[in-house]
Amino acid sequence: MTTSSPLPDPQLRPQLVPGSAGTGGLVDRHGRTATDLRVSLTDRCNLRCTYCMPPEGLQWLPKVEQLTDDEVVRLVRIGVEHLGIREVRFTGGEPLLRPGLPGIVAATTALLPRPEVSLTTNAVGLSRMAPALAAAGLDRINVSLDTLDRERFTQLTYRDRLPDVLAGLKAAKDAGLTPVKINTVLLRGINEDDAVPLLEYCLEHGYELRFIEQMPLDAHHAWTRGEMVTAEDILAKLTASHTLVPDVEERGAAPAERWLVDGTGLTVGVIASVTRSFCGACDRTRLTADGQIRNCLFAREESDLRFALRSGADDQEIADRWRIATLNKLPGHGIDDPSFLQPSRPMSAIGG
Repeated sequence: MTTSSPLPDPQLRPQLVPGSAGTGGLVDRHGRTATDLRVSLTDRCNLRCTYCMPPEGLQWLPKVEQLTDDEVVRLVRIGVEHLGIREVRFTGGEPLLRPGLPGIVAATTALLPRPEVSLTTNAVGLSRMAPALAAAGLDRINVSLDTLDRERFTQLTYRDRLPDVLAGLKAAKDAGLTPVKINTVLLRGINEDDAVPLLEYCLEHGYELRFIEQMPLDAHHAWTRGEMVTAEDILAKLTASHTLVPDVEERGAAPAERWLVDGTGLTVGVIASVTRSFCGACDRTRLTADGQIRNCLFAREESDLRFALRSGADDQEIADRWRIATLNKLPGHGIDDPSFLQPSRPMSAIGG
């Protein structure tokens, strides 16, 4: 694995509050325990989804500010060995753009206790990468796909890559990276009519479809609640063509409400992050590509672990910093509060 970036002067290392060191997991003041770590490996992406970033892209993080492969693996290891992390999902931007991805996955799946390891991707390039990721021990794949119409895909992403995405889905399934899940965002007046075709495509191929309400995480801050396609809207479209029965399996901390489709045993899910928030059961902690801990997608505060890493902090000190950062997790995302402010970082720089 690669290393880069000079270390800051160790004497500049910030000090922990006396008596703050501890043991145990990532517990906040509201009694929730974070066991699911989302790791953004890059803020770069090879698509330009309209609800995420402008067509010209964004100003990417300088390489010196990004965690190296070794730094990513070390922080994941601390999470697993010291803080009770049981699930690790690698995200972006687009994580397939990270050259060291297979090595990072292999190092993560070699940890004890072994976490469940997954990847969220747009699947461009996945047909080439799927075998290597499976060999590295990756458990499963989530693919972002908002339409099966090639012209509409190009309109939404500013790239004509739908055939590559569909090939990537097949390659993931063939490599055993299952269940393959598809994440879809519906936009009013653009791809609302894709809901049923996507469901039928997933039923045919054995993929698990999850609709996600559009969230206020776009780079241009154009999101408005009134223009959002809600969970109720989605379910109305699906039930017009299919019989949906609520899945009685315990949801736990899973973000998706699920329904069994047409008595097939296959499910469709809706992640109603805005209209049916599930903050009270949230078990996630997030690590950005530049080494910041975030307690929520919508957090406006971050805690810097990169500085501690590069200042020579040992594993215990980093674990303590992570615990302290978790204590300040808010009870909810606050989208319905009149004082809500969208985070300055867009989704591509936070990680899904």
